[in-house]
Amino acid sequence: MEYIAIDIGASSGRLIRAHFKGLGGFELEELHRFKNGFENKGGTDYWNFNHLVNEILKGLEKVKQAGITECYVGIDTWGVDYGLLDKAGNLISDPVSYRDSRTQNAIADFAKKMSLETLYEKTGIQLQPFNTVFQLFVEDQAKLAQADKLLLMPDLLGYIFTGNAVTEKTNASTMQLLNLKTRKWDQDILDVVGVSEDLFPTITEPGQILGELQAEKFSDYDLPKAKFITIASHDTASAVVGTPAHGEDWAYISSGTWSLMGVEIPEGISTQKAFDSNFTNEWGVQGTIRFLKNIMGMWLIQEVARMQEYQYSFPELAELASQEEPFQQFVDVNDARFLNPANMIEALQAYCRETNQKVPQTPGELARCVYDNLALCYAVELENLEKITGRKINKLHIVGGGSNNKMLNQLTADVCEIEVEAGPGEATAIGNLMVQIIATHGYGTLEQAREDIRNCVELEAYCPQTSETVSQALTEFKSFINKKQLV
Repeated sequence: MEYIAIDIGASSGRLIRAHFKGLGGFELEELHRFKNGFENKGGTDYWNFNHLVNEILKGLEKVKQAGITECYVGIDTWGVDYGLLDKAGNLISDPVSYRDSRTQNAIADFAKKMSLETLYEKTGIQLQPFNTVFQLFVEDQAKLAQADKLLLMPDLLGYIFTGNAVTEKTNASTMQLLNLKTRKWDQDILDVVGVSEDLFPTITEPGQILGELQAEKFSDYDLPKAKFITIASHDTASAVVGTPAHGEDWAYISSGTWSLMGVEIPEGISTQKAFDSNFTNEWGVQGTIRFLKNIMGMWLIQEVARMQEYQYSFPELAELASQEEPFQQFVDVNDARFLNPANMIEALQAYCRETNQKVPQTPGELARCVYDNLALCYAVELENLEKITGRKINKLHIVGGGSNNKMLNQLTADVCEIEVEAGPGEATAIGNLMVQIIATHGYGTLEQAREDIRNCVELEAYCPQTSETVSQALTEFKSFINKKQLV
């Protein structure tokens, strides 16, 4: 049987085909790739939803052109963003991007109505200004009054193609509206936000059949017969499924626009230490919890490259960085100023001036600054992860597009003093596909699926190379961050 993963990130999307050959292997082929990004209209950053729909349809046409007349399809995207439908089932407006400035003061304003400690204790979700709870808190009241249903991005796309509306749970957990213990909508939080539980379609498990593609709605396209499955539709949930790990002594970094560092655990952790360290409990497949920390990630280098009008490719920037002196400045990569600055280079430089550090100027210095501080941040959060969970982590899996960055992989191994295994680069799409195959009785468990991933994809190991320079930089970085937090 043929399976198609529709995997859409904040900067690009792709359709990837998997030919499942039974237990023991699968073959992957990328059939379509396209760009994604938000656009500012009238002072608000929106996703171009019709663009996503049209690109998916183009991709499905290529599926048919490849000789695939019948297939299963799953959709994953980033989390927290949503579309509002009116009573007729029409989209009221393009979805607003989580990087829009409308939630800039939302956390502080929300805290006047419910303590942030209570919000965390209820949901186990880390505080991020762009979480759905805060987006809804500042949502246009006229739109909310008109809205009959709210659908997260992958569910919204699934609805457009099948006519069936659901709320897939791995993505729904990122909204900070669901109770960690009851696994239901938390009425106290809904009351603060001012919405009813009726706004949300039924919560569904990953691996459920959503419905058939309504090809008649898209008569301009020559489409295959496709059956959609609600997979682990949050891209990180799919990436964790696609992580070729075994045992319990491992952690992961899903490295893309964001770096998501965490472990897979059976029960959530919403302790004071977890709250203070701003870790999150997102729901995974087969009853698991993704206990993780959001780190700003490759967004930093993506924006540095964009500000240089892409004069250098990412491998070229990594090569330039490798020629620079390491650890010339310390930067809190999760500082709010880096979420969506007008100019990332100027934002990094201003940060260094304000903290009386050497200001990076050249492309190599800027890239070195980003990579050094990502690795240092990873080391700090890995230490927090071990303390909070009580687990000793012996291997760090780096998956996603960022796993192709050999320099950062080795730097991470060195700074974290841990063995790193990099790959697969398409972990999210692979995880998407694995849930489809599990749902249609190809695999029985995650362990079986991950065993096949290890056998079918190319992985690269990085052993830590410790040095006094690295150890001293990490000590100084921790001191810098602690002082900054006390200010």
